Amino acid sequence: MADLLFEAGLEEIPARMIAAAEAELTERVVELLRRERLLEEEHEVHSYSTPRRLAVQVNGVRRRQRDATRELTGPAWNVAFRNGEPTAAALAFARKAGMTEQQLRKASVEEEHLRGTDLNSELLNRAEMKSKLEEDPNGETRLFKVTSAKGEYLAAMVRDKGRAATEVLPDRLAGELAAVYWPKNMYWRPLKVEFFVRPVRWLVALLDHEILPVEFAGVHAANLTWGHRILHGDAPVAVDHPDDYLGVLEAAKVTADVKLRRYRIRKALDAETRAVPGARWREDQALVETVTHLTEWPSVVLGNFDPEFLQLPEEVLVTVMRDHQKYFAVENAEGRLEPYFLAVLNTHPEETGIETIRHGHERVLRARFNDARFFWRMDQKTPLEDRVQMLKSVTFHKELGTYWDKTQANLKIAETLAGLLKQRGIEVDQSALLKGVELAKTDLTTELVKEFTELQGIVGGLYARAQGLGEKVAQAIYWQYSPAAVEAPIPPTVEGQVLGIADRIQTITAMFSIGLEPTGSKDPFALRRAANAIVKILAETGLPLVRSDLFRAVPADVSEETQKKLAAFFEERFEFWLRDMRGFAYDVVNAVVAVRSDNMRDAIARAEALTAVRGSEDLAAIAAAFKRIKNILRQAQEKGILQPRQDVGALNPTLLADPAEKALHSEAMKLAPVVEDLRRRQEYREALEKIATLRPHVDLFFDKVMVMVDEVALRNNRLALIGEVLGAFSKIADFSELVAA
Repeated sequence: MADLLFEAGLEEIPARMIAAAEAELTERVVELLRRERLLEEEHEVHSYSTPRRLAVQVNGVRRRQRDATRELTGPAWNVAFRNGEPTAAALAFARKAGMTEQQLRKASVEEEHLRGTDLNSELLNRAEMKSKLEEDPNGETRLFKVTSAKGEYLAAMVRDKGRAATEVLPDRLAGELAAVYWPKNMYWRPLKVEFFVRPVRWLVALLDHEILPVEFAGVHAANLTWGHRILHGDAPVAVDHPDDYLGVLEAAKVTADVKLRRYRIRKALDAETRAVPGARWREDQALVETVTHLTEWPSVVLGNFDPEFLQLPEEVLVTVMRDHQKYFAVENAEGRLEPYFLAVLNTHPEETGIETIRHGHERVLRARFNDARFFWRMDQKTPLEDRVQMLKSVTFHKELGTYWDKTQANLKIAETLAGLLKQRGIEVDQSALLKGVELAKTDLTTELVKEFTELQGIVGGLYARAQGLGEKVAQAIYWQYSPAAVEAPIPPTVEGQVLGIADRIQTITAMFSIGLEPTGSKDPFALRRAANAIVKILAETGLPLVRSDLFRAVPADVSEETQKKLAAFFEERFEFWLRDMRGFAYDVVNAVVAVRSDNMRDAIARAEALTAVRGSEDLAAIAAAFKRIKNILRQAQEKGILQPRQDVGALNPTLLADPAEKALHSEAMKLAPVVEDLRRRQEYREALEKIATLRPHVDLFFDKVMVMVDEVALRNNRLALIGEVLGAFSKIADFSELVAA
């Protein structure tokens, strides 16, 4: 058993790409070892990364592949042998299987090979043949006859001798590295084909103490890696064995273990914050991940800024610190900002240099804050209401006009939705809503948003509040882009929720109307994310809106084809929400969405109830029976027996002949109104439990009654009976979609 280390050293990789690449390379290397029969049952996998390297260490690698046995199928038996002599086709197959012509001739006349007369015997003998071949290290390839539905064929049981890992791995490791996905790649060698995220500068490939001859992009693997660019310098350091890797890099001022680096950063943030009494650094997991992947040997420095800047909105200050400078904000126990910040450095400066570094960061932040304050004051000279006309010069899309055009469309949709809500008893401040919609995009014309694009919408809400336009207007504008992700909060006000829905449905409809719907993995206008936000708002708020309301609100000139595409798109997004965001099993989701329903909250309630009771044996039996009913009805339609319902006729109780079908009809008649009443009250779990009580009658029916009898009247009546049972009890979910556990 050996240990493998594979490291690729590169120029600095963008921080946002590192974690995914580290995970993918690790998965690829492990799968390579497993595929090549080089991975021991007991093994350990470790992955490492910094801005300058990706590395995988696997402890528990075989030095030689396990021998393997495989079956090859060749030409038809009557093609392989003519008059007892092997043909050219048989000889070619023998060469492929590693046999000589003499062995082939012997196999053709021996009685021990399979004759294909008994398939069970054939399978047994083939299993025995494979077992013997695996047990005998010197076992030879065995030819035999195999029988299939297409006839008899010449086949061979072949033993593949394992090769040394040093022969197998070099080319394949390079291939796995080349196959790693990167959002952006580059060429860096003139007239060369390598296409990678950044230039590869060194490779380490060790199997215990042995260097594997891996080559990628003209770089040959060695046992040399590089330490911290500044703190260690340009001299390489040697890694004699994979287990030495972390220690060698620590000595060279590189913490390659991502978890350890993250831990050290958090501890350093805590330590530096203690210098400010009663303060704490504002928790920001995403920023912690970013700085973890920006550093190799991190440390933290505390800086401060002029308290006068705290007069600016907190959102502006935090955006400048977080998004532009990668600084952590400092707050007091009440969560209010303090005039301090924390910068994570990729170095450990000497005491004499800390003040210089601190001063440099403070100077940069002061300049950024001064810019923000200047833009804030200048923007206030032009109120948002005066900026509406300026939207006529801001392009939304070259085929769809300007943001002024979009605003007009948003107003119509919002007005329609507000009317629907009012009809359903929901109070909406229509004046505040429409004012919010009208001004929602005006901050695109402000200097602050031009400088800090991350604050789009937020700046509009802040300006609306500062200009006295009312809190409802300000809140609606401020939250218009929430939720930006599935885990993000939804707007806290009805006006904000309606504005967000109106804006997104208009964008989605407009893009679909010009053929820009998402395809495959491509979604350049983030329409899936917009639809996810609409689904989240409808699913998690009290808004009494359903999916069909969205299409009632869109412009009347949208084509029927586009409306069909939109309906399918939103249905797919809702299924995604149920399955991936709410975690319902795929068959539960299929069962729920098969019962067409516009009401998303209602569908979620049905999915929850179905999940709660799906472990019931009775319900599982009902699901199997309903699947059988659907198959019978489908087959009847395919055979032309079952035509449109009016031709079959309604169920005639007088034609029920067998006691089992009478019992099923009687129990279904009693149970159907009870289940329907529970369904209307949305007491779905109780309704499902009632449906499960139908099991013994359904089981008895299928045990005693033949549906597809020759007598037409009796057959059609039984088809009508099972059709009515299926229809009456499939309004909560299509149980036939459930998969047996």
